[in-house]
Amino acid sequence: MTVSATQSSTSVAAATSASTGSVGETQDRFLKLLIAQLQNQDPMNPMDNAQMTTQLAQMSTVEGINKMNDSFTALMSNFQTTQGLQAASMIGRTVMVESASLDSDGSGGQAAVDLAKAADKMTVTVKNADGDVVQSMDLGPQKAGFIRFEWDGLDNDGNATAAGQYTFSVTASAAGKSVDATTYSTGRVGGVYLSDSGAQLDVEGKGTYSVSEVKQIL
Repeated sequence: MTVSATQSSTSVAAATSASTGSVGETQDRFLKLLIAQLQNQDPMNPMDNAQMTTQLAQMSTVEGINKMNDSFTALMSNFQTTQGLQAASMIGRTVMVESASLDSDGSGGQAAVDLAKAADKMTVTVKNADGDVVQSMDLGPQKAGFIRFEWDGLDNDGNATAAGQYTFSVTASAAGKSVDATTYSTGRVGGVYLSDSGAQLDVEGKGTYSVSEVKQIL
């Protein structure tokens, strides 16, 4: 019985497809197929050394990938555990995250904006929970990048505002053209939990953020 090159490659493909199982099962299946090939090869046209070497090399590759995957899984598990422990130290800390909300106790709050490029004019507009404008702040020209600022908690007439949740927006322009602006504000980390994507921070009044989404720790 003649075993063609197509059958030879099929044995490797079958062994490779078994790589999702254990390394031992993959090796056993591969060796059985290889022995069957040797037993049924054409004596007048036996498998040459190059074919044998290629299949053994492919088997070694499959085994190596399995071991690498196991090592990577263990490494990721350890990394997530370590990240969770590190994130736990942030509980109670104030962080700056991407948000357009301001929680005020009556004295305003800290916020920031990340400008895509320099602006010759930038205005911050603070609104209350009903959407009414409380104060508009003209911050003039600004350089590109991360810019922190504070709202003093007063309205446009200089009167103190009530404690509560407010929102703010930033408009910036350069030579009459709008400049992209990303808003950030502060919040207290109330808790940490672990997910498949890593440690997540519960920022009070803001929502859930990954550690990498924290712009600043204050």
